[in-house]
Amino acid sequence: MSFSSISEYQAHRDELILADRAQRADHKKGQLSELEARADKVVRDVRAFEAATIWTREYQGVPHPFPGMEFLTGRSIIVQTELFKILEKMPKGALLHAHLDATVNVSHVIKLAMKYPAIHVRASTALNASNIGSVLPELLPLPEELRSSAGQVSLTDSKYTPGTWVPFNRARESFDPQLGGPEGFDQWITAAATINPTEAYVTHNTVTKIWQKFQSTFRVNAHMIRYRPLHKEYIREFILSSIADGISYVEPRINFVLGEIRPFISADGLSHVPHREILQDFDEVLNDVKAELKAQGREDEFIGARIIYTTLRFITPENLELHLQECIALKKEFPHLIAGFDLVGDENVLKPLTYYLEPLLKFKEMQKEAGVPEIPFIFHGGETLGDGTEADMNLYDAILLGTKRIGHGFSLVKHPKLIEICKEREIAIEVCPISNEILRLTSSMHMHPLPILLNQGVHVALCSDDPSVFGNMGLTFDYFQVLAASEITGLIQLGEMAKDSIKFSSLEQEGKDRALAIWQKRWEKFLEYVVAEGQRVLAKGSAN
Repeated sequence: MSFSSISEYQAHRDELILADRAQRADHKKGQLSELEARADKVVRDVRAFEAATIWTREYQGVPHPFPGMEFLTGRSIIVQTELFKILEKMPKGALLHAHLDATVNVSHVIKLAMKYPAIHVRASTALNASNIGSVLPELLPLPEELRSSAGQVSLTDSKYTPGTWVPFNRARESFDPQLGGPEGFDQWITAAATINPTEAYVTHNTVTKIWQKFQSTFRVNAHMIRYRPLHKEYIREFILSSIADGISYVEPRINFVLGEIRPFISADGLSHVPHREILQDFDEVLNDVKAELKAQGREDEFIGARIIYTTLRFITPENLELHLQECIALKKEFPHLIAGFDLVGDENVLKPLTYYLEPLLKFKEMQKEAGVPEIPFIFHGGETLGDGTEADMNLYDAILLGTKRIGHGFSLVKHPKLIEICKEREIAIEVCPISNEILRLTSSMHMHPLPILLNQGVHVALCSDDPSVFGNMGLTFDYFQVLAASEITGLIQLGEMAKDSIKFSSLEQEGKDRALAIWQKRWEKFLEYVVAEGQRVLAKGSAN
């Protein structure tokens, strides 16, 4: 191809760029309103200004900072930016991928634990400065008759008998001042229930190693979080904190395992709570929150919630069939709550979907026989670096089995035919950018495959996955990382992903239409705020 002038070359160049980006949601949207165009420009200007100022400074403990850098290292800088503060106000639609057991800030969970005398803690050895970083706490609600025999010796006392239960508050109050006292106790619990930068980027330097740390965080908290009185308050905090971050609808995944693994524990600590009663609690909390919001004139801030019934990828096919039966029974009793079914756990080492084909293929017929509304599969798939591995191949099976959405889909970009099918069948991808980075699938947002999905017109809902473990509470951090790491993605694309999160939720069409209408009103107000606030930030920056 030859060009007679620079202007002709430039025209062809512009045409090629537009053609290349034509499938993106923000380009398909068409002509922007004047307000949308102004707000998008202001955000781009703020992003560019802060990239040249905030992200070029020197920060102690943060070598070579840059927008979209590894989250746990850059988090302290992110929260200082005006861009983050602007995005906090954004109406984010729905949160479609979050595991309930990891959705409430650990500091809040500690406060909840302090309210309940049943909660006890023990350690495998007396804690001291040399071992506190490697000894994990074990937490459990004890029946009243066992509490009197619990120990009163501090976990940090050399006389502490390993494995002896100590009341949570007693253990906290008696924690050795040399180890930080009560605050040191909180830090010990927090360190065990979260992933820190050293673990994420230095010591646990493979996917397998970081997953081992990741899974240990759930073992630490599981019995405490699933103590029924605390669990109800936990659900409430998850919903309220989501609302505070601009999320108007949630579909958390709840792990249900039949047997002794991570049971829900009754208020008296003596028995396991039937799963149907956990759904009753969820429903009760949900209705209470909605009633409170309505009384405050804030009912448009929250549309509602449903749950995705999940179980773990290490159970047998026979056991899975029992879980499918229970899921159907719960759908029959709570048709408004059950959104779908999923299998969870590390795809790289646990069972692939093909291991469970026999019961999974029977699921639709089981539903018909029971006469319940459809329970779609909403499968995790492709949360892996693998190419042709079982974890990667789960994508084929998820699609063949009729999944309505794909959780993570990190390796999907390696499969052009599957991308085509996702577009044809409108299968949205629940992308969890910060989770993928911390779990070592990518080194930074710049290396994440999300732009490939956006550029090919795949529908995407941004999600937080396990925010209490990663420190990305709500959705603002994930939206920030995606925006900060791209010169193409702007505010309009973020808005389109927020809308897709509603469109691809399990809400009925009437509910989606209402949610989208409410979101649009909030979005217009947000755009006005963006223009005013962004101009203020830029004016202040130029004055300095």
